Amino acid sequence: MKQTILEMEEYASEKNVPIIEKKSIAFIMKYIKEHNVKNILEIGSAIGYSAILMAGASEDVFVTTIERDEERYMECLKNVKKCGMDKKINVVFQDALDVNLSEDVKYDLIFIDAAKGQYTKFFEKYKYFLKSDGAIISDNLKFHGYVGDSDNIESKNLKGLVKKIESYIDYLKENPEFETKFYDIGDGLSVSTWKNEK
Repeated sequence: MKQTILEMEEYASEKNVPIIEKKSIAFIMKYIKEHNVKNILEIGSAIGYSAILMAGASEDVFVTTIERDEERYMECLKNVKKCGMDKKINVVFQDALDVNLSEDVKYDLIFIDAAKGQYTKFFEKYKYFLKSDGAIISDNLKFHGYVGDSDNIESKNLKGLVKKIESYIDYLKENPEFETKFYDIGDGLSVSTWKNEK
């Protein structure tokens, strides 16, 4: 498995595929162990890097991961199989905003690492599938150091995206249902938990 992980890191670097930073995934794997996480939903598989590492964090972890890009989805399937993780990871090929999950399934952990401009929509849609003592972890909240400095960005597209991340951070801070802690780890992480256990 180690070899495949290294190959995935190389592939991501060559093809410019964004994968989670090592410090961030280390934080999440530790969180999985400490909070006895069993059932994980990941929004944004890319090539399966974080799903494979999360599934490997503990032997009874099962990950459902959603990816809308066909090329990345196929690459993810290939990597999951290579690591012998096909019994522990279910890869769904669809836009996460269109997926209809079974209402009977609840997750210990929901990990958001997909289209940055859609984070608030993802959070709103999937919070109903979070267990009462579960957590929603969001990645890339610093967005390469641009967040908090959007007024100085010249590119219109980049500025628009960064402003969306900034408004997502405000949404988390002001959310009446969730308490969110922000961590200056990797590219910026947040961990949101229900204020009152449901």
